[in-house]
Amino acid sequence: MASWQAHFVSRYSKSFVKPRLRGQRDVARLREMLKSPAPPLPPNVRAERREWGRVRGEWVEADFACRTLLFLHGGGYVQGSPETRRSVTGFFAQQGFRVFTPEYRLAPEHPFPAAVQDVIAAYLALAGDGSEPIYLAGDSSGGGLALALMMFLRDAECLLPPSAVLFSPWTDLAISGESIRSNQRRCALFHEGDMQYVANLYLGGTSPTHPFASPLYGNLENLPPLLVHVGADETLLDDSTRLVSRAREAGVVVDLKIWPVVPHGWQMITATIPEARQSLLEAADFFNSTAEGPRVS
Repeated sequence: MASWQAHFVSRYSKSFVKPRLRGQRDVARLREMLKSPAPPLPPNVRAERREWGRVRGEWVEADFACRTLLFLHGGGYVQGSPETRRSVTGFFAQQGFRVFTPEYRLAPEHPFPAAVQDVIAAYLALAGDGSEPIYLAGDSSGGGLALALMMFLRDAECLLPPSAVLFSPWTDLAISGESIRSNQRRCALFHEGDMQYVANLYLGGTSPTHPFASPLYGNLENLPPLLVHVGADETLLDDSTRLVSRAREAGVVVDLKIWPVVPHGWQMITATIPEARQSLLEAADFFNSTAEGPRVS
């Protein structure tokens, strides 16, 4: 049963945020509308801006950190930043992870495959000589980037993460999922036309079924165990359910949980929605349950 806080935030977003975003075609204005102050970090956690693999980003960690997590932020490939995910990265830091969130290049200034190239560079720099496993997580478009990264690593016979967590991953830039239309009224944030517009900005003329842009169409064999969380009312619901189905057909171990009522990106709202912290706790437990040495495809 969904919390009253989830109901409230979803209704608020549908009433006041979603109408303002609809039809917005000025990317600078869109970024300004979605810009928000960085959430405060827990008292025992610190953040530091650094460059890793020639990609700038933010480290978030506590003194007792013992594992490394690469977290890929969402934002439709056109906006978002490491600072906007501090409620998520700060939580993982409290669980013993040193978290690096790369500030990958954004469209339309830097269309596909710039973002993919940046996250590959960041991951390879973190992995180094392969002596330490690098865990992986991403939300929305960051979830799509996480899948593209893993497919690249597998094909290049590089170190793979022990496991990966995907929060409402955007896996189909062809916008072909039925939930894009069936959940359009229930979704607290997105409209179909706006999603298509943003996808086109990122693709820059590339086919929307390119596997590194839309991992739903890629070869999912030999990927590490996945945990997928998505909201039942999201337009992106089918991006998750179809991915899970195809991954399982390819022999990948996948845990899927569909959450009622919650809005897209609810994991960032830890101060308000109980389901946010619960989702992150389950993600941390998943990482613990899949902990192992480095994996090579």
